Amino acid sequence: MKTTYREAMRAALRDAMTRDERVFLMGEDVGRYGGSFAVSLGLLEEFGPDRIRDTPLSESGFVGAGIGAALGGMRPVVEIMTVNFSLLALDQIINNAATLLHMSGGQFNVPIVIRMTTGAGRQLGAQHSHSLEGWYAHIPGLRILAPATLADARGMLWTALQDPDPVLIFEHGSLYNVAGELDDDAGAVDIDRATLLRHGDAITLITYGGTLPLVLEAAEQLDGEGIDADVIDLRTLRPLDAHTVLDSVARTHRAVVVDEGWRSGSISAEIAARICEQAFFDLDAPVERVCSLEVPVPYAKHLEQAALPSVERVMAAARRAVGAGG
Repeated sequence: MKTTYREAMRAALRDAMTRDERVFLMGEDVGRYGGSFAVSLGLLEEFGPDRIRDTPLSESGFVGAGIGAALGGMRPVVEIMTVNFSLLALDQIINNAATLLHMSGGQFNVPIVIRMTTGAGRQLGAQHSHSLEGWYAHIPGLRILAPATLADARGMLWTALQDPDPVLIFEHGSLYNVAGELDDDAGAVDIDRATLLRHGDAITLITYGGTLPLVLEAAEQLDGEGIDADVIDLRTLRPLDAHTVLDSVARTHRAVVVDEGWRSGSISAEIAARICEQAFFDLDAPVERVCSLEVPVPYAKHLEQAALPSVERVMAAARRAVGAGG
């Protein structure tokens, strides 16, 4: 069937709420307004205000309420409008959700799912446009998901709701309108493994989330230059599926990591470090990284695009790695 990323996310919510009466959605404008990105549009009329709950503008307050509901046996899905606003709930996410199982000596799980929009490219300014999922991937006790495909947008939520621990789902804002075909029987997907989306033998391109489409485009153009690339969609940033990455690098002997986060202290730095630690003697060239420039994301369109990873920057990094110039 023809669908969009946004509709796939909505179908996942509808399916979860139909299958399990403990599941409910809460967040700013998720009800009457239909969600800031229209993901929950129509669900209030379908499931009622007890299960589609509009909250005050208090991220710390409603994330804390979601943690309490999870401790009480419910399966809350908490929507935070953008990743930048999640900083207001850092104490709840990191000091409570991620640690309560440990602090209780294994007595209390926190089965909460927190969804938020991440990423730039839509001229929303620095306070609505950053990619901070790499920060959260640093925290033990959390699972970090970054669905980039229609199948993962449809299927990751139900699997996440089965996890006894907190799961954060980062939805790149540029993907909501992406359309494509999705199997009519599409459902829950594995969230433990990265996916090899394209097979090549010259170089490994590693990415996730909103940069996946541009990496796939770069791989197609590189193929025309005789550079055939593996493309890996990481899908899960914590726990990281290093095995899939290392297996690919062992075949191609070169790697480019593409990450919309800032270069310093990023998830791309972690991946590059693991490759160097565990596959150093497989490498024929230094690991390349393509990240956002180290500036607050600009508002002006031409400056925003200049600050973000691009097809051209990915291709140039790949050419350097294979010694073809660029």
